[in-house]
Amino acid sequence: MKIVVLAKQTFDTEAKITLDSQEKINREGVNLIMNPYDEFAVEEALRVKEKHGGKVTVVSLGEAKAQDILRQALAMGADKAVHIVVDELEETDEYTTATILAKALSGIEYDLILAGWRAIDDGSAQVAGRVAEILGLPMVNMVIKLEVETGKAVASREIEGGYEVLEVPLPAVVTAQKGLNEPRYPTMKGIMQAKKKPMQKLTLADLSLATQEVAPKVRARKYFLPTPRVQGKIITGEPAEAAATLVRLLREEAKVI
Repeated sequence: MKIVVLAKQTFDTEAKITLDSQEKINREGVNLIMNPYDEFAVEEALRVKEKHGGKVTVVSLGEAKAQDILRQALAMGADKAVHIVVDELEETDEYTTATILAKALSGIEYDLILAGWRAIDDGSAQVAGRVAEILGLPMVNMVIKLEVETGKAVASREIEGGYEVLEVPLPAVVTAQKGLNEPRYPTMKGIMQAKKKPMQKLTLADLSLATQEVAPKVRARKYFLPTPRVQGKIITGEPAEAAATLVRLLREEAKVI
């Protein structure tokens, strides 16, 4: 069983987001992690490998720091990593990312492609679906249980009021939802072994792609932070007086009545 996992490096969920002088997201001093939903995908790939045998390859597109999450995946038990470096691109969007990933996957043997159902930074939930479309593969999204059998995968996902069970032929794309598993922590032995495992670096030139072919279709025109929350007010005084003040504030300031 040959399994490929698509992984993305994102901001830590606890990171404080600020803007720089050019009103772009300031990445200085921000802790970067593997997208949590992609961690579920890596763990599931390892469990399928442990049950059926085979190899797990983790693929990530991004700057040099993306190697950190690839090393993490290797330390967890993945066999190989592929790092696609796109320094020549000033901006990327879902179209760009999916096009490059699909091109890279066309040169890799796989029976199953796993990914997180969305990334916690942009939340678009588009990349895995776009990759499946480009490669002409069936896809099951937001899976919480996966059984891989000879030539097929049986996936379960939550729907309103119950569960849906889908069967798709392999190869296929499956995206992971919280609840699919509990990702393992890399052991010291795994961390040491990860240093000896292969990490392939690819560029657009290696993939025979020109920058204009993968130019983003969507560009962010402006970034802004949400309006800070207004501090709550404590109303004091006699009950009747406090109630009247509360009603006035709800009507004049909160404008809910």
